[in-house]
Amino acid sequence: MLIYIYLIAITAEAMSGALAAGRRNMDLFGVALIAFLTALGGGTVRDVLLGNFPVTWTQHPPYIYLTVSAGLLTMLLARFMKHLHQLFLILDGMGLIAFTIIGCNVALRLDYETPVVVMAGITTGIFGGILRDIMCNRTPQVLRHELYASISLLVALLYLFLMNQGVDQDINMLASFSVGLLIRMTAIRYQLSLPVFSYAPNKWTD
Repeated sequence: MLIYIYLIAITAEAMSGALAAGRRNMDLFGVALIAFLTALGGGTVRDVLLGNFPVTWTQHPPYIYLTVSAGLLTMLLARFMKHLHQLFLILDGMGLIAFTIIGCNVALRLDYETPVVVMAGITTGIFGGILRDIMCNRTPQVLRHELYASISLLVALLYLFLMNQGVDQDINMLASFSVGLLIRMTAIRYQLSLPVFSYAPNKWTD
């Protein structure tokens, strides 16, 4: 099940990257690149940090075709995207959770300690969006809008807790997925977010 959600998620993320590139008036290459980075950037950063070589997508060329094609297709469908906004939010939430669980599993397979496993899950979940926003010269939205990165953290912790309790893998995945998606949708519905730190030092005056 997770692989199918993953494929849906990278497609949706690629399309969101293409839309962000369009807002910056990028050309075809820029759209394709941002789509690719948004969809697969989190897993790439995770693999590099963990020393998990070769990087996952290099062993699965269809991922490249899928993400680049989704990005370019978005250019043709952009006028209809506003009607699919709610669907994209759901798919994005599913992708966040799927990426987080996949990231945790990669780190677990490499026998890393729990804090590293959690960070691997979070990195996989949010770093594609961070790369997208950096490339588009924006403050990363995943760190300042409704609960997002914090949901990745909660999902990773819940997933590892249930695993340590000996819960069946399929039940664990279903529970972690359901709780994470419920919190994400609730955060969107009620615009829940963490407290914001705003620092504006006084300017020196004569």
